[in-house]
Amino acid sequence: MRFLGALRLVGVCLLVVVTWQVQAWRYGSQLERQADVQAQAVLLQHLAEQKEQLALEKQLSANDQQHVQELNDAQHNQAALRDRLATADVRLSVLLDATDRSLNCSVPTAATASGVVHATPRAQLDPAHAQRIIAITDDGDNALIALRACQAYVRAVGR
Repeated sequence: MRFLGALRLVGVCLLVVVTWQVQAWRYGSQLERQADVQAQAVLLQHLAEQKEQLALEKQLSANDQQHVQELNDAQHNQAALRDRLATADVRLSVLLDATDRSLNCSVPTAATASGVVHATPRAQLDPAHAQRIIAITDDGDNALIALRACQAYVRAVGR
């Protein structure tokens, strides 16, 4: 009987060990499946983030190209205007206030009976001053284009 009792005890111990091992295998396989699912989810999320980043980079590149084109156009227009001013093809003038008595402007305010029409009095600027004014407006145009580029960048990145 003792032998039978010892054999039962050994059998129960073996059964517990085998059950324990089977459970360990089952839990191990479940953990592996969960790890695979989590890895796939992380991979899919990473791919989605890469797609988003690629789309953002494309949009920023397109915005950069647009702003560079605007800047080139503005610089081309300013250069053409500077050239026209230098060759006296065009003159820069300012309107004068005909009512200001400090200007000693003797231009009549009404047309005479002979039919000569007097326009608003104007004064032509010295070409050197005109060039400086064009340079200032060129700097302002460049600054506005750069500001629009920065604002577009912030809007694109902020999304």
